[in-house]
Amino acid sequence: MVNPVFLPALPFADCEFDPVQPWDTNRMEGRRTESVGSMTPYWKAKYRFDFLRREQLGKVDAFVMQAGGDGETFLAYDVSRPRPIAHDTGEPLFLPKAGGGVFNGEATLQEIVDSRTLVVSGLPANFQLSAGDYLEVRQSILVRSLHRIMADATANGSGVVTLSIKYGLDLNVFTTDAIIDFERPSCLMQIDPGSWSASKAMNARTPSFSATEVFPA
Repeated sequence: MVNPVFLPALPFADCEFDPVQPWDTNRMEGRRTESVGSMTPYWKAKYRFDFLRREQLGKVDAFVMQAGGDGETFLAYDVSRPRPIAHDTGEPLFLPKAGGGVFNGEATLQEIVDSRTLVVSGLPANFQLSAGDYLEVRQSILVRSLHRIMADATANGSGVVTLSIKYGLDLNVFTTDAIIDFERPSCLMQIDPGSWSASKAMNARTPSFSATEVFPA
């Protein structure tokens, strides 16, 4: 699997970005049910661009051929929430770290308490994270895990915070050597076959596609 490409830096009109937890439920007599998660959770997305000029549409055409035709991937993120909402000024993160230096979204995975509880350091003092924000755990270029934060949390004066996430981190794959990223936190996706739609009509140049998370072998 080759290195992932980036989403085009073009305006989006709409984005759906949702987790999928495959789930089997068996119903029995006596008002009893048994449920079990049957696979690793994954993310799905639908993107629709705003009206594009012809040269912009060409960039998107090229992107689609790079991100799903021969097993390639792209870095998918929720364009409606590209960074923690309390710090989303419309510009990339650029804040002073509590211990000195510049915080650009990358932080340290200090401790894995359990699969759904992470201790993160290397943040600005009093950095605010809100329920619904995303974080990326990146073990390598092609090994990434994307999660939603489940509860509001604020880093202490030393830039350390404990976060509750879902779905759980795969502890057989990810370790404290991984990097945490809050700037455009992403996972690897491939464009779903047949989902690409791009009319070239003057009044209908709002291309769209859907995509699904993939895991490298």
